[in-house]
Amino acid sequence: MFWRTVGRIILVPLALLIAAIASVFVVLSLGLERITGAMHQQAQQGGDDYFAIFELVNQGALLTTGLTIIPALLVAIVGEVGRIRSGLYYIVGGGAALAAIPLLAGLGEAGEFVLPSPIVWQVFGTAGFVGGFIYWLIAGRTA
Repeated sequence: MFWRTVGRIILVPLALLIAAIASVFVVLSLGLERITGAMHQQAQQGGDDYFAIFELVNQGALLTTGLTIIPALLVAIVGEVGRIRSGLYYIVGGGAALAAIPLLAGLGEAGEFVLPSPIVWQVFGTAGFVGGFIYWLIAGRTA
């Protein structure tokens, strides 16, 4: 019993770290593809590239605040405490946790609240699904 607990204490943070790395990889790869497409489309319309890049960096800074880890930690803690072994729980929970990040980032802004574009939801949702699946493969199956 003691060694099983020690193993879980080591396995769960390791699984969260690996799942987070996989999610970041998906966000960067899909996000870069979407950003490149949006910048190309704006260049075709004759828009100002410098202003668009500045706005993009500003939105990226908002999305990478400290709030990004809280929803994923809640999904993992509830799954571990409840001993949930369902892959569907971790996959959907991971997708919902990362899809909530643009909402949480928008709550911190002053002024009126504007919903993010559907592309942002797609990228973060997909990354959350991947992260949840990776976590389930490593630690969730044996919760």
